[in-house]
Amino acid sequence: MYAIPLGDGAELRPLEPWNAEEFLAHLERGRDFVNQYVPFGSQARDVESARATLQRYADLRAADTGSLHGLWLDGTLVGGVLFLNFDAENANCEVGCWLEPAGTGRGLVTRAVRVLIDFAVERRGVHRVEWVASAGNTPSLNVARRLGMTRDGVRRESYPYRGVRHDLEVWSILAPEWREARARAAHRDH
Repeated sequence: MYAIPLGDGAELRPLEPWNAEEFLAHLERGRDFVNQYVPFGSQARDVESARATLQRYADLRAADTGSLHGLWLDGTLVGGVLFLNFDAENANCEVGCWLEPAGTGRGLVTRAVRVLIDFAVERRGVHRVEWVASAGNTPSLNVARRLGMTRDGVRRESYPYRGVRHDLEVWSILAPEWREARARAAHRDH
């Protein structure tokens, strides 16, 4: 299909139902870490349920309402990025991520989400890209900052998870802001 090099031995590729065994192995390695703030992949407990999880995202892609993309580091699946609530008609989408410990601290998510935002803004005409994360998830909030997003606000105690009501921070970047930031970065690189 496609493999987009992200540098340092990392690639962004589709994560599809046929990747179920690899996806499950990845989740087993990183489940406690991945599920600190979100239950991503928590229903995937065997190959069949892992395939079902990936099929749900394949169905979202087919409906043009979301998509899942894996992050491979030196040939091993270590996490991924995704479009949630992709709404082309209203030109809005939400991006997100998950990562096992072996993939952290390398800027993989930031680099991969840049690819998603470029696609959403430049190819699909998305105007507003959101990032929503638990207020306690500092690494995730740092990604939003590195992407040049603006903190729109906090949905106080809006997310019940593991017996605690978490605050969710909402960050966003608008298409003109994204283009301006990319132009500044390109200018600095030359």
